Amino acid sequence: MTAQQAVPRTDRTSRQRRVLRRLPWWLAATFLVGIAVIWIFPFLWMLSASLKDNMEMFSGGLKLWPDKFVWDNYARAWNDAHFGRYLINTVVVTVFTVVIVTIRCATAGYVLARYRFHGSKIFLGVLVATLFVPTGYTIIPVVKISMQLHLIDSLGGMILALSGGAYVSAILIYYGYFRQIPRELEEAAVVDGAGFFRTFFSVMLPLAMPVTATVAVLTFITTWNAFFLPLVFTFSRPDLRTVSVGMQAFVGETATDWSGMAAAGVISIVPVVVLFIFLQRSFVEGISGAVKA
Repeated sequence: MTAQQAVPRTDRTSRQRRVLRRLPWWLAATFLVGIAVIWIFPFLWMLSASLKDNMEMFSGGLKLWPDKFVWDNYARAWNDAHFGRYLINTVVVTVFTVVIVTIRCATAGYVLARYRFHGSKIFLGVLVATLFVPTGYTIIPVVKISMQLHLIDSLGGMILALSGGAYVSAILIYYGYFRQIPRELEEAAVVDGAGFFRTFFSVMLPLAMPVTATVAVLTFITTWNAFFLPLVFTFSRPDLRTVSVGMQAFVGETATDWSGMAAAGVISIVPVVVLFIFLQRSFVEGISGAVKA
């Protein structure tokens, strides 16, 4: 009975594949372009809103082309709202966090993938379990430890707090990639007299550059968009705010500067888009390599 049902299902699948192959290329291209337009429309609308005044922003609806280009929105966001300073703070915090997280996760993933020790599977299971722990549960101990170490109200403390998370997904990506590398490479390095660190930094880490690009992009986006920790660490030091926290400067007690906030949003998202454009190939290769393992 099961075999008789499996044959029609296979035939149906083959028939569907043949129908898809017979579709004209322009129909598939039109469908994909439509999906792409829907996907990027929110960004296009924000870009359009950043060039309108507050009245036109709400009265224009979904219209993308402004009646009058208001470039003062960007000047107001950059100078009056101090987004130039916030952008510098965000770049400093993000770059150092990405470097620390990448090296730490690469080392952890390498050890878990290449070495066997008592409790390694339990340790890996605990790491996976932490994926389900909400961020809010860890903010209190992080802030308390930072206050005891006098790291509050400083960029260094913010960097340590942001880079001190588990970043389990990054560790697992490295873990999956390092598992598929032949052990002969390590053995050859050991024969040449290389120790653990030299083998890791001179042989294994260069091979994992696609994965490193993937982890760097993911960490960059996470740190760049972080709000909760930077907000706590800059309560009494507004000059240390990042761009995500700096958005609050456009919210007043009686009114909100929506067009200025849209301009600030465009300023804050452009570096992320540029980074992804340059690293998109390595990003895809790193993800596919980790999944393949």
